[in-house]
Amino acid sequence: MKMTTLALATLAAASTLPALAKPLTIDDVISLNKVHSAVITPDGKAAIFGLKKDGQSNLYWQDLDTGSRKQLTSNPSTESDVTVSSDGSAVYFLADRGQGSQVYMLPLGGGEARPVTHLPLDVAGYKLAPNGQKIVVEMSVWPSCKTLQCSIDKQKELAGKKSTERTYDQLFVRHWDTWANGFVNHLFVADVNGGKAGDFKDVMQGLDTDSPPKPFSGMEEVSFNSDGSKLVYSAKAPGKDHPWTTNFDLWEVDLATGQTVDLTSDNPAWDAQPTFSSDGRYMAWLAMSRPGYESDRYRIMLKDLRTGQARELAPQWDHSADSLAFASDAKTLLVTAQDTGQHGLYAFNVDFGDMKVLSRDGTVGSFSEGAGRVLFSKDSLNQPSDLYVEDKDGFGLKQVTHVNADKLKDLQMGDFAQFSFPGWNNETVYGYWVKPVGYVEGKKYPVAFLIHGGPQGSFSNHWHGRWNAELWAAAGYAVVMIDFHGSTGYGQAFTDSITGHYGDRPLEDLQKGLDFIAKQEPWIDADNACALGGSYGGYMINWIAGNWSDKFKCLVNHDGLFDLKSMYYTTEELWFPEHDMEGTPWDNAAMYDRWNPANFVKNWKTPMLVVHGEQDFRVPLGQGLGAFTALQRRGVESRLVVYPNENHWVLHPENQKVWYKEVLSWMDKHTGNTEPAADAKK
Repeated sequence: MKMTTLALATLAAASTLPALAKPLTIDDVISLNKVHSAVITPDGKAAIFGLKKDGQSNLYWQDLDTGSRKQLTSNPSTESDVTVSSDGSAVYFLADRGQGSQVYMLPLGGGEARPVTHLPLDVAGYKLAPNGQKIVVEMSVWPSCKTLQCSIDKQKELAGKKSTERTYDQLFVRHWDTWANGFVNHLFVADVNGGKAGDFKDVMQGLDTDSPPKPFSGMEEVSFNSDGSKLVYSAKAPGKDHPWTTNFDLWEVDLATGQTVDLTSDNPAWDAQPTFSSDGRYMAWLAMSRPGYESDRYRIMLKDLRTGQARELAPQWDHSADSLAFASDAKTLLVTAQDTGQHGLYAFNVDFGDMKVLSRDGTVGSFSEGAGRVLFSKDSLNQPSDLYVEDKDGFGLKQVTHVNADKLKDLQMGDFAQFSFPGWNNETVYGYWVKPVGYVEGKKYPVAFLIHGGPQGSFSNHWHGRWNAELWAAAGYAVVMIDFHGSTGYGQAFTDSITGHYGDRPLEDLQKGLDFIAKQEPWIDADNACALGGSYGGYMINWIAGNWSDKFKCLVNHDGLFDLKSMYYTTEELWFPEHDMEGTPWDNAAMYDRWNPANFVKNWKTPMLVVHGEQDFRVPLGQGLGAFTALQRRGVESRLVVYPNENHWVLHPENQKVWYKEVLSWMDKHTGNTEPAADAKK
């Protein structure tokens, strides 16, 4: 089968540019205005959203038809987690206005915001009941405490301790970037008209488990039923198996009696994101099928609360949903999912399971629906996020905001396109290329070969805050990204195919993909290339060093796995290696040895930059130190950059600037790249 570069006119940037256009820099990326916390009003006529610009974030109201906009807040604090009351008269949000993070209410008819909660602990998240009468908040507490004051006392006790030891009797000892300290996320419910500490009831009192689950989940894991009489949340059952099980269940609390029931005890895998239709008939949620596998397909489950019957909605749809919510008609489920290098928004009819595509090109983020209109954020490889609105039937798409129009008008972006080729087993594999800024026909350009992490992940058509492909294009590189076997968004079998095959199938895809696109696009100089990646992408850099050692001029390894056995014993979420390596190191040592980069150090000869965050507990610092030690002892040109205050990601702006400077300087040195102008690489 002949494969060619896909002609995606909707994806490629315009080549006609202003005379004074300049390449994108990391300073530009950091300084971009950011739209966030967007919701649509219940009547579908207006959007309310946060806009961060010039270091200040405020809330705005905008008419979706006329485009008229007004500023709602001007407080130095940042408002987030925005909700509009069911009658459209008020907006709720989280903010810290001198009393810690609390819930506030702002009347849309005029007046000042007033606090809804007056709690002695920070509120990390909240959700209102559909009728607006109750509120649930998330706080971090000592699980056995029966009062908030007890948790405050426990905080003071730990802070005042003169010795510095940490003691543990079970895992997790640490998670993502935080050492366990005994506090857990619990949910507290009260009447909206209450708000004081004594009014809130801990519906998880005594449970040594988190909801929302750490480290990344939010209030999408919590939902009131349609009449506000019950609360459903996702959590693991208390126990010592949390680091190696993915068995999250949905727990229903009767708010009148306090009785709690496990609604999904029959599923030993992951259940998440409960949501209810407004008419009280349905509960929908996401469910995986296989225990111990975080990247299994999230099925869309639907339970008829009248009959008690549960079924999978659209079982033939081979995509993994990652968020869902009922529309106000109670008959439509709005769902986001990855799809062939995009991240789209879809509408499902709950009666028949038929689906409509609302947005497919680019990456859809958050969404909100009111009166049949859907507001959503979307970005792409060459366009940061803005808001769009569309009817839930797929008509009337319109861009609502242009928050960076002034900042982008003088910036030049590289054209890009998606392509496909026959990879491992002659199966179709997809990727993207991005042309260097200032591209000249007939010239060849050095390659930045970006390898995504996960490994069940994808760079996709997405404006990335950290691994931004346009920044390499701005620095004069041809960018190539391959969604190798194991990547998400190409069907579950494609994602599953990396299990037990960390080093062979993905490597074959990377080799074939780079060779294919260099032949298709002669401006891509595959003989003058550097490969770089983070996490599993960093693993692949270490693997390439020992198993494709004659291809690249240089390598960049960010927080990459170096020694799979030591990695297992020092990481935190053990279900990752136990699934991907098909067992533990003592039960399947051969698998860990087979795909262990440390076993091929004798072949290392390519110059490598090693970057690691000291607070990375997912891939601990020892992995980066091990790779650097191997390089130094082998006499291979190498450089180590360590960030004491970063985790698995580089999040601090000043550190991001240094990161790109180090990476681009390393690549320039080894490829001989001197274009474009130096100011593009500051």
